[in-house]
Amino acid sequence: MSLPTLYLVTVAVTAVITIAIAVPDFVPAQFVLANSARVGVPRSWLPLLGGLKLAGGLGLLIGLAGVPLVGVAGAAGLVVYFVGAVVTHVRAGVLSNIAFPGLYLLLATASLVMLA
Repeated sequence: MSLPTLYLVTVAVTAVITIAIAVPDFVPAQFVLANSARVGVPRSWLPLLGGLKLAGGLGLLIGLAGVPLVGVAGAAGLVVYFVGAVVTHVRAGVLSNIAFPGLYLLLATASLVMLA
């Protein structure tokens, strides 16, 4: 796979996944409510957290569409967001599902590296 193709695939997959995982925060889905309660995140924060993920994912898409600084900002924001998610899981001692924010952090970091 060529570098431009890897770049497009990495950033596009990160954007789509991030937007997809933002949607359940707005519903809010039962699994989101259960997980946020386990890690100590108030239910009232869910719309804001979903909005941050949605903004990051859309920023990545805008970056792919030709506004690279917006893409970098979206990726950087997602890295910070998912570092916070991993830290929140560790502080709460909820490690059973830490692979999810860890994977999203990895994707966001890879996208940031590709965009920067």
